[in-house]
Amino acid sequence: MPQSLAQLYVHIIFHIKNHSVKIRLEDMQSLASYIGAIINDNESHPIKINGTEDHLHILCGMSKNIALSHLVEEIKRHSSRWIKRKDSYYKPFAWQGGYATFSVSSSILNKTIKYIENQQEHHKKMSFKDEYLRFLREYNVPYDERYLFVD
Repeated sequence: MPQSLAQLYVHIIFHIKNHSVKIRLEDMQSLASYIGAIINDNESHPIKINGTEDHLHILCGMSKNIALSHLVEEIKRHSSRWIKRKDSYYKPFAWQGGYATFSVSSSILNKTIKYIENQQEHHKKMSFKDEYLRFLREYNVPYDERYLFVD
């Protein structure tokens, strides 16, 4: 083939550190916009970014030219620095070290977008822990629960 072509959709989830301050909901839109710019800077394209006071969901089309771990590292590093400068409330803010990512088929792209859009409503009925464990089971990701929710 004369060209290298790819369409890689990924759903990224990560949580704040347990000792961190929570994300204020009024700051979610500006945080999402900033993260979208980071994703663009890494040759990828943001599709939907949303979350709650303690975690984020990101759906993006990933570049074939970078590693997934690098993209997540860039998102977390730059967004953490940015939010700490937003105001003094966020000075102790930090993301947990880990993350989860899942491939998303183009056939369920719209369903995933709606799921991420409705995070506030969704988490009135289900905790982050239950949601996270459900994703891991649905995607058959092996895990040791002793280490999932430890900073």
